[in-house]
Amino acid sequence: MAATPLIPAAQYLRMSTEDQQYSIVNQRTRIQEYAESHGFTVIKTCEDPVKSGVIIKHRKGLRELLKDVLSGEARFRAILVYDVSRWGRFQNRDEAAHYEFLCAHSGILLLLR
Repeated sequence: MAATPLIPAAQYLRMSTEDQQYSIVNQRTRIQEYAESHGFTVIKTCEDPVKSGVIIKHRKGLRELLKDVLSGEARFRAILVYDVSRWGRFQNRDEAAHYEFLCAHSGILLLLR
């Protein structure tokens, strides 16, 4: 019997301070564990180390990820994020929802723990 192909995924990693409990390394480890147990393979990583989650213009990694999504040229079909707070702590909740909608509208599954 043929094995089910793995779903290509991007991972987004962010930490806002150097001493944060969920470092980039910890997030990467947890996402890899999740990916392996749920049929994903991580093919792209975007990260924003030591960046506030409030303002997107300071988050090169998230902007790169969204550019891939909006261009229609993303090679991944899902985005894995350790938890919703890593996606962002936007002042306007609608901003976070807007980025989630852009992913969904482009056919990219966004998985936030």
